[in-house]
Amino acid sequence: MSTPDTEPKRTRIWVVLIPVLIFAGLALMFWRGLSGNPSEIPSALIGKPVPDFDLHAVDGLDMPGFADEDLRKGKVTVVNVWASWCAPCRIEHPLLQELAKRTDIQLFGMNYKDEPENAVRFLNTLGQPFAAVGMDRDGRTAVDWGVYGVPETFIVDGQGMIRHKHIGPLTPEAIAGEMAAEIEKAKTPFPQSAP
Repeated sequence: MSTPDTEPKRTRIWVVLIPVLIFAGLALMFWRGLSGNPSEIPSALIGKPVPDFDLHAVDGLDMPGFADEDLRKGKVTVVNVWASWCAPCRIEHPLLQELAKRTDIQLFGMNYKDEPENAVRFLNTLGQPFAAVGMDRDGRTAVDWGVYGVPETFIVDGQGMIRHKHIGPLTPEAIAGEMAAEIEKAKTPFPQSAP
């Protein structure tokens, strides 16, 4: 049986315990959210057509830009979103040059929020792996593609469907593993749904 002295003690315990439990619950939620692999963020665009866009060529670069219709011409396309100011883009660039040697794909570059002269200097210094480079100076096209930051790389099948998204710099393991597998999958069109 409780006495008048024990009731206030129980109330004080709950007054202290409730905020502690709330804090612990929030801390657990934040820890789980921050401890995941950022390259595993799902993309809502996987299995959907590329958004409508038309990226003009980079001024000073003797190479065409590209548009959504260029991704619907029957060949698997790897689209790399990059910028001259992006340090991880410099690290992955030699891997893009190796990827560009594949004859079963075309490699396009989306230059993100960059100055044309810096983009030209970047490619002239590190090498030109792309078959086309489009300038996304205001970042609007990248937002439509669901880009979180640079670098990001997409695999688009020959019908213009986004089949895979790689967040962050490419690695030799990613190119030999997940990218190679996804490129092979992208060679087979999605089954057409019945009307």
